[in-house]
Amino acid sequence: LLPALVFAQLTLTAPVAAAPQTFNTALPVAKGEFVFRQQAFWRRAGDDPGPADRRLEVVGAISVLGYGVSGDLALFAAIPWLDKSLALDTPSGRVQRGSRGFGDARLFGRYTLWRSDAPGRALRVAPFLGVEVPTGDNARRDGLGRLPAPLQPGSGSWDPFGGVVLTLQTLVLELDAAAAYKVNTEADGFEFGDEARLDLSLQYRLWPRDLQTGTPGFLYGVIEGNLVHQGRNRADGLRDPDSGGTVLFLAPGLQYVTRRWIAEAVVQVPVVEDLNGAALGDDFILRAGVRINF
Repeated sequence: LLPALVFAQLTLTAPVAAAPQTFNTALPVAKGEFVFRQQAFWRRAGDDPGPADRRLEVVGAISVLGYGVSGDLALFAAIPWLDKSLALDTPSGRVQRGSRGFGDARLFGRYTLWRSDAPGRALRVAPFLGVEVPTGDNARRDGLGRLPAPLQPGSGSWDPFGGVVLTLQTLVLELDAAAAYKVNTEADGFEFGDEARLDLSLQYRLWPRDLQTGTPGFLYGVIEGNLVHQGRNRADGLRDPDSGGTVLFLAPGLQYVTRRWIAEAVVQVPVVEDLNGAALGDDFILRAGVRINF
């Protein structure tokens, strides 16, 4: 339900630092500095090929805190709060099921492995490695019994993930590219399919066109792409044929950037969906948030 958990930071090594909104960046967090990000999102999925006319909505917020251990190493913790609701037709009529609460936290580190700096340009390559820990409840029930695993706030499993991100920053634009893989493990007889993703982001300065002393902030246009593949879920050792698949999201957005904070918004729209069986397809994911360095 969170195909993409999102982490990005400002840098104090340059006065203007845009960043991707749907994944991580390789730009550093200064030694001894913190970065805090608060992002709210609304996901709606109603592309149901089956007869149940399913309508899923997830409203949530993700809080991320990062700390610069050194100029190369940064550590991060992220915790989501989720409100999930699924409406569907059943033989006894239309029902609605859902839950709300804190989800599974993510803890990870990112290390700058290679850098190349020149006047007006910075290039970084940074691998990252972490684990999603089962801080969310995965045993919620309603009047119909135990909720299905995708509607639970948490998964109950310990899930490692890792990848690498590349960032090229100039005075006019920033380009970010990332590859990541997450291994989902079994808990209480259920296992989500593993997730692989490729991400690309371009941020281009729209205003001011010319850099001037005393400019309070900078407006960037953003366009991002997210290619996400998820394997089939397993329940009691059996694969669910109506789960998983491949989705390509296109995400236009805006950012207003200052030295110490960013305000941003982006909407992810699926432009290609190749889902398995009767898996439920997304309509859109809307994200908006702020980031603060301190």
